[in-house]
Amino acid sequence: MEENARLWDIFLDVQSGLPRQGPGCADATRRALALCVGLPDRPRVLDVGCGPGMQTMVLAQELDGQITAVDLYEEYLEQLKARVAAAGVMDRIEVLAGDMNDLALPEHHFDLIWAEGSAYNMGFANALEAWKPLLKPGGYLAATELVWLAPAPERPAEAVAFWDGEYPAMTDVQTVASMFRDRGYKLAGHFTLPDTAWWDDYYAPLADKLPMLRQKYRDDDEALGVVEMTQREIEMRRKFGDSYGYEFFVGRRGG
Repeated sequence: MEENARLWDIFLDVQSGLPRQGPGCADATRRALALCVGLPDRPRVLDVGCGPGMQTMVLAQELDGQITAVDLYEEYLEQLKARVAAAGVMDRIEVLAGDMNDLALPEHHFDLIWAEGSAYNMGFANALEAWKPLLKPGGYLAATELVWLAPAPERPAEAVAFWDGEYPAMTDVQTVASMFRDRGYKLAGHFTLPDTAWWDDYYAPLADKLPMLRQKYRDDDEALGVVEMTQREIEMRRKFGDSYGYEFFVGRRGG
């Protein structure tokens, strides 16, 4: 248990200070939001696993409602609080420390639940099931998930071996769409994030940080292993990025 905790601390250090902790971009956030047709004028929004909150701020720009942004890690929340204060929207964004696996929030309360790059932490299907009671009937759940884009016979063996190790639950677009339908959501739409969403605010700054991390952990083989795995992940994207991607799904809860 202590070893797992230390590895997680190293992972958080690798991710620390980046604009995002996963693929995403403002244009994709807006495009997904456009699929949420018929939201009330002042919707109640829950941003789960908000991180430093780049997408939270886009939601605040586009919606005139109340946003509850939740994350487990204080460093990310402090970054978001600074962004909220700088934008002067402290009256519309509530920043909470909390575990997405155990959200002490009222049922049938939210018009929209947002989860960019976070639902995988508890298993995507589990997230759809667990968060559904928090939505009002007719409310939306928008989430991104890592998926295979290439058919199974055409997936590069090297990429398959890598992701089988890093994310064994990874599946394809059709399977994730079925997860929504099987749990009482009507799929409002989905689309693949552009390649720039991987690089501009995530992999490019992450790659720039790796030399510093190698120096910092030069005498720590365990930490260096995490750093080198991160480098491999970036290389996988460079070599095989057309075979997999992040898909943005928007589902609507039934009445």
